[in-house]
Amino acid sequence: MEKTNGGFLISQIKQIQGRVFERLLLEAGIEEFNGAQGRILFVLWREEGLPIVELSRRTGLAKTTLTGMLDRMERNGHILREFDKKDRRQIRIRLTEKARSMEKRYAEVSQKMNRLFYEGFSHEEIVNFEDQLMRILNNLEKEEAK
Repeated sequence: MEKTNGGFLISQIKQIQGRVFERLLLEAGIEEFNGAQGRILFVLWREEGLPIVELSRRTGLAKTTLTGMLDRMERNGHILREFDKKDRRQIRIRLTEKARSMEKRYAEVSQKMNRLFYEGFSHEEIVNFEDQLMRILNNLEKEEAK
């Protein structure tokens, strides 16, 4: 395979995107959480009550990283940990009313970020690009599962 830069470019995009997103959050007056915690909240706004293992999978955060972030989010009143009623060994993550109340502002920032991300792209280009990214993600997930 010839020299490629895909992984490097994705890494650069992730770093710059994180800094821009943090700035957009602050500009929107969202100081209650950072971008990484926002990823966790985003997943929970879509489906609440997930076990930590599933939350780790959906956010792409390592369980050890996620646990520390959940500790801070719990102290800040954003999430609650609850034992699963059917399996007390499993802990599920739930949102507080405080976290639910921030969803609309976060969605507005996300939409702005999305517009920045895809500026100048056609709908077809976006769909094709995201399909290719999913293929890369699936390849990496298969390798990680070995």
